Amino acid sequence: MAIFNLTDESYNKLQKVIDSHKGHMGSLMPVLHEAQKIFGCLPIEVQKKISEELNIPLAEIYGVVTFYSQFSLEPKGEYVISVCMGTACYVKNAQAILDKISEIIKIKPGQNSTDGKYTLEATRCIGACGLAPVITVNEDVYGRIKVEDIPNILKKY
Repeated sequence: MAIFNLTDESYNKLQKVIDSHKGHMGSLMPVLHEAQKIFGCLPIEVQKKISEELNIPLAEIYGVVTFYSQFSLEPKGEYVISVCMGTACYVKNAQAILDKISEIIKIKPGQNSTDGKYTLEATRCIGACGLAPVITVNEDVYGRIKVEDIPNILKKY
């Protein structure tokens, strides 16, 4: 299920992470990664806390969060399904694969399922062009897939 925990306990965990990185060069990225693990995403309230504690302008933090695709402003599902839509994947039928996944889990790209189990994303090139077409489910990578492979892949999740 998608997590979105703006609780005192979560903020206490974040404070410990911040304290362990405060004053070190390059502290923003590891703090953001840990914050996303704690909260399930990086809403503006969390970014403000990080900004205040690390003395980094909020605009800079927001720019980093919105630039890197691994960060999210909204909670994601337990299983994040990403379909590569880069050129190599696209020409090898990635759109039909995306459509089939969307049909099976009943959500469109950019959405979360109502039960919080899935998030579906159409992504840019993920750098596995030799395996095109490629999808990922969290950290699992599936390459050279066909539309008919989708139901069996999704059964695992």
